[in-house]
Amino acid sequence: MPVHYRNTDVEGLNVFYREAGDPSEPTVVLLHGAPTSSFMFRNLIPMLEGRFHVIAPDLIGYGHSAAPSVEEFQYDFDSLTRYVNGLLEQLGVQRYAIYVQDYGAPVGWRLALNHPERISAIITQNGNGYEDGFDDAFWGPVWDFNANPTPGKAAAIGEVLGLEAMKWQYTHGVPDPSVVSPDGWTQDFALISRPGVLDAHVALLGKYTTNRDLYPRLHEYFRDSQVPLLAVWGKNDLIFIHPGATAFARDLLNAEIHLLDGGHFLLESHLQEAGGLILDFLSRALATRAS
Repeated sequence: MPVHYRNTDVEGLNVFYREAGDPSEPTVVLLHGAPTSSFMFRNLIPMLEGRFHVIAPDLIGYGHSAAPSVEEFQYDFDSLTRYVNGLLEQLGVQRYAIYVQDYGAPVGWRLALNHPERISAIITQNGNGYEDGFDDAFWGPVWDFNANPTPGKAAAIGEVLGLEAMKWQYTHGVPDPSVVSPDGWTQDFALISRPGVLDAHVALLGKYTTNRDLYPRLHEYFRDSQVPLLAVWGKNDLIFIHPGATAFARDLLNAEIHLLDGGHFLLESHLQEAGGLILDFLSRALATRAS
């Protein structure tokens, strides 16, 4: 079946999304991280669409979705979540699994906390939900910027969204960086370089501490629901370090945790290995939940 590239209006803003598979099959919602878009799932979607209905939106400010200025739009994670939820409600999707990575995680966590009955399973690929996953070297300046934002700190934070920094995000921790296509960071940089978009991304990074505030509620949700969860993690990631993966087992008794020899964008270097784990997990988890 083909992958469809669609656009729709949600609360007056364009939301772009990729859709594939039979809508009568269980739905899997793929939530990308920063600084990328649903493009990161371009190779995973064909692996899933034969068995599942797949929806992969671009968050507001990313990819081909609308990117209003910071004067026109409140860039925070509650707002990003509202537009994803609006898309899913518009499509009539009431029950779904989520795949979360990087920024996709705080969006996915909010979807789950707002509507726990809708979440059938979770895959987290370097999508953090515990303090254990933060590396001080990377996150220290972010916490400082969150606590006391200044123009100088904003400029420094913006440097993590430069071309070489994006390339580093894709290639760090990968034993053989030559297997990572430059298409990812090249496209990300082109889209983020549009007028006003960098400011939006810096504004979002300035709100990241609000995600930490959710963690106690998130862990309670895990303990109460025992939702099926697969953590498939690049163990060499220096942004969300691997103790953040093993931490899920504290609250989810049957969490499945796999640490692969890769970095932050695992699908770029370990597609077949990660994809196999994802397919196996979803086939079991969604069959169990449906029975």
